[in-house]
Order: sequence, then C-alpha cells, then structure tokens
Amino acid sequence: MRKFEYKQPRIHSGQLRTPVTFYEYAPKPGPEPGEQEERVLFECMAKVDKVWLKDLERAKTNGTVSDVTITIRDPHADYIPNDKHYVSIDHPYYKDMKYNVKDVLPDLQQKDFINIVGRFEK
Repeated sequence: MRKFEYKQPRIHSGQLRTPVTFYEYAPKPGPEPGEQEERVLFECMAKVDKVWLKDLERAKTNGTVSDVTITIRDPHADYIPNDKHYVSIDHPYYKDMKYNVKDVLPDLQQKDFINIVGRFEK
C-alpha cells in the first residue's frame, strides 16, 4: 500500500493580494474614432506574475515581453473571461496599464483557480 503524503497546494487564497478589474471597451459615441471604457464586468483579488520563463518565447513571438499571468479564484458562472475583455491591475507598478486578455487557462491541478494571460495594449 502506498503511504499517504500531503502535498501543499501550489497556490492558496492568502496569495491573492492584488485587486484587479475586468472590463470591456465600446466605440466612442459621435464621429470621432476610438474606444472608451464601457463597463466593469468583474472585480476580484488576484495573484499577478510577470511572464513565466516558459511563456517568454511565446511573448517574444507576439512582439511583447510585458505579458502578465493573473491567477484568480474560479468565478464559475458569475464571470467568464474571453479575449474581448481587458484587465487593469490596481498596483503602483501597473498604473495606467491596460492588459488585453489573451489566454484563459483553467488550473488543472487546482480546480478552484484559473490562470489568465494578459498582453499589454498601448
């Protein structure tokens, strides 16, 4: 018989310390081109990592190295992120930076969390 050995979770709720806001853009009203922030879709606490080393090559091929990986609790049906949404990170290092959601990856080891890869949009 195999001995039971407890493995600590890779991430836990205590590491979700940074507030993030998911929102979507809409075209500006009137004849001027451009977009404006339309509405907030979801707000939560997250763990924010710079691009992982394994994702660095993919980020370089996309032409950006300022990607971030955001880990949030799985909101189930309350909010489902997709590539049309944007995310802002409420932290002084990320002030005035808007990230476009590029990948949404469920965490298969811990089903309570999802990973979101965001690309910086100028």
